[in-house]
Amino acid sequence: MSGIARILLARGAMVSGSDAKDSRAVLALRTLGAEVAVGHDASNLDLLPGGPSALVTTKAVHQADPDNPELLEAAARGIPVLHRSAVLAELMADHRAACVSGSAGKTSTTSMLVVALQACGADPSFMIGGDLLASGSSAHHGHGDVFVAEADESDGSFLAYSPAVAIVTNVEPDHLDHHGTVEAYVAVFDAFASRIEPGGCLVVCADDPGAAALGDRAEAAGVRVRRYGRAATGPDDVTVLDYRAEASTGLLHLRIGDAGDAAERSSTIETEHHVRLGVAGEHQALNACAALLAGLDLGAPLDRLLGGLSSFTGVRRRFELRGQAAGVRVYDDYAHAPTKVAAQLRAARPVLGERGRLLVAFQPHLYSRTRDFATQFGEALSLADEVVVLDVYGAREQPEPGVSGDLIATRVGLPAEHVHYEPSWSAVPALLADLARPGDLVITMGAGDVTVLGPEVLAELERRESSDPGVSALADRVGG
Repeated sequence: MSGIARILLARGAMVSGSDAKDSRAVLALRTLGAEVAVGHDASNLDLLPGGPSALVTTKAVHQADPDNPELLEAAARGIPVLHRSAVLAELMADHRAACVSGSAGKTSTTSMLVVALQACGADPSFMIGGDLLASGSSAHHGHGDVFVAEADESDGSFLAYSPAVAIVTNVEPDHLDHHGTVEAYVAVFDAFASRIEPGGCLVVCADDPGAAALGDRAEAAGVRVRRYGRAATGPDDVTVLDYRAEASTGLLHLRIGDAGDAAERSSTIETEHHVRLGVAGEHQALNACAALLAGLDLGAPLDRLLGGLSSFTGVRRRFELRGQAAGVRVYDDYAHAPTKVAAQLRAARPVLGERGRLLVAFQPHLYSRTRDFATQFGEALSLADEVVVLDVYGAREQPEPGVSGDLIATRVGLPAEHVHYEPSWSAVPALLADLARPGDLVITMGAGDVTVLGPEVLAELERRESSDPGVSALADRVGG
């Protein structure tokens, strides 16, 4: 929502709105000229002279607060209420749209594509579900003809878009609170692929069974498909030949079956490249391959795309280092589905090295997701050495009897003394400080407000370090 507001402001629109509390995003919008109120009230529709010509909202408002006073006031006044996807579709009109979707990896892949295109001298407009660490922004009104957008499949709203290039990173069951069944969730991706412009391209991960099957079905329906991954071997594909994790970076060895655009394909065949990525994990290497293929299909030059991918520094809340204290590094990550949790914990191991242990504080997101995937979450969290499970961040849902963080904690496949269900939010920083030792790596993980725990954990570690000189000396010896 803040990204849409940013682009509307850049295009000269007058924008007002409201949020439940102040935040960095609210402050940034006010600085750009938006009128933003804290708290939802019917009077907020009068923040601008004459009131709004339309009210833009999201599914979260409708589901969590169907009696929202601003929605009711808009209906009473006859003001159109638009879903944000409809507005984003309008913003992308007259652009070549590159839309990135999938069950996981959307934000990182979208961000990589933006950075890679910028490295080519392009100025794409973009809408991302997270802030780029380099610029601190999630959206931008560019002067180029390309618009890069993260496309949300959770409620099927990405069916409002008609991209020239579409990326699907993977297809795994999720958001069953909206879609109802796994079959319905899979089917919405087929509908998305069918919306690609004539002559456009679908980019899919050949290593993910769901995405690979989608690619096969789309190709049979006449859509041009390009694939990436270790299993990608076609003439228009990017094949991962090797990936080697090196601390917080990774070295990707890939082969590009067709390194040029449509006009050059006869003269540029099969090139191999080594790319140093500034983000950790083979899942991020795959995301980079997706961005590379999309960039090539948009006509960007290969060498500058590769350089841009090498310069990518990450996205806020995607394995973001929050700080270090008492020899313990604390990271924050947005992972909130089992595949994402497992991928990030695997990626953290090379960063950790051989000296310490991997600790994760996980906050489940949504009661329905916790209920449906508790076993898978337990399996994924078993990749850590110490696990703290918080209670569920309900977001737009109401609590369900018998559904809590303990449902996941009891399914973690570690000895009981290494698994902790802690429903008391205020107790978590001290618990993590009790568990952590110099050389360890702590990750606060989840899509909710678990992100605010990182600084509290660091403060507690610093307090203990300052009161115990022995701890400080040991932290110095392990190099922090």
